[in-house]
Amino acid sequence: MAGGRAARPAAVQHLLPRTRLPTQVGVTVRGVSHTHAHPQAGHAHAGHIHGPPASRRRLVLALCLILGFMALEVAAGILAHSLALVSDAAHMLTDAAALALSIAALALAARPARGAMTYGFQRVEVLAAQANGITLLVLAALIVYSAVGRLISPPTVSAWTMVIVALVGIAVNGAATAALSGAGREAHMSIEGSFQHILTDLFAFIGTAVAGGVILLTGFERADPIASLLVAALMLRSALGLLRDSGRVFLEAAPRGLDPQEVGHALAAQPGVVEVHDLHVWELAAGFPALSAHVLVARDADCHAARRELEALLHERFAVDHTTLQIDHDGGELLELKLP
Repeated sequence: MAGGRAARPAAVQHLLPRTRLPTQVGVTVRGVSHTHAHPQAGHAHAGHIHGPPASRRRLVLALCLILGFMALEVAAGILAHSLALVSDAAHMLTDAAALALSIAALALAARPARGAMTYGFQRVEVLAAQANGITLLVLAALIVYSAVGRLISPPTVSAWTMVIVALVGIAVNGAATAALSGAGREAHMSIEGSFQHILTDLFAFIGTAVAGGVILLTGFERADPIASLLVAALMLRSALGLLRDSGRVFLEAAPRGLDPQEVGHALAAQPGVVEVHDLHVWELAAGFPALSAHVLVARDADCHAARRELEALLHERFAVDHTTLQIDHDGGELLELKLP
């Protein structure tokens, strides 16, 4: 070629102005200027919580409570001919499975990253949450199907058995809910999935107790399937929430409460920064946000100092510690190429 220097790569020619910083598809990779913002040497990700022993102990406690009571409820539901009790027992079986899955997910997530698993097994917890959501959806559909049949032809139920078992269930599930509420469910999506299972069971027992009381006072036996329909509605609500949140992680959407536009404008407003583009913000797992961006700084700026300042900004203002910032100096105007 003749007639001047080679132009910069196409990805750099179309930089966003400082006032327009939406996320873009594709990350420009140039040289070895990618730098990870870690608080110390190696891969120590601040703000990332591995399953602590206390969380696992609380999960095991809740699992023991659920398994013990589930056996009692199955027998009582069969003897009382109560769909509400049997549906609660079926839900409690999935509760036990959800708790066991959460315990296993926490153990896997605590394993260090190595080999091909460069992020470890963090998303096992997200898989567990999605499995819990799907299970709740299936159970809700089965309960609705059975409840509709019982609304059409209600069987005779033992109201006293319903009330007694439901009251015991309220106590057991209340204790399990209290145990999980302090197990760090905000930072662990798998624990949140188990918590939603147990919480809907608690509401189900309240509904069963109310239905039993209505039957005792009025003889209205359709109160039992009506209570089951309310339980199914709660299951559906919890399932959709779990599927939505886990789906956001798998689709690599920006974490809730973290606006990529705001992040981009904050980066571009720093002294010495000329332009920011290829900005991506996503979540590797619950409570583990990550960010990458290509940043151009002024020709006379210290790019290493700029990177450190941007990392500090992301940590202090947005609580993002796992960052990949590609810092380059602004190259000025492009030169026109003349082909021979």
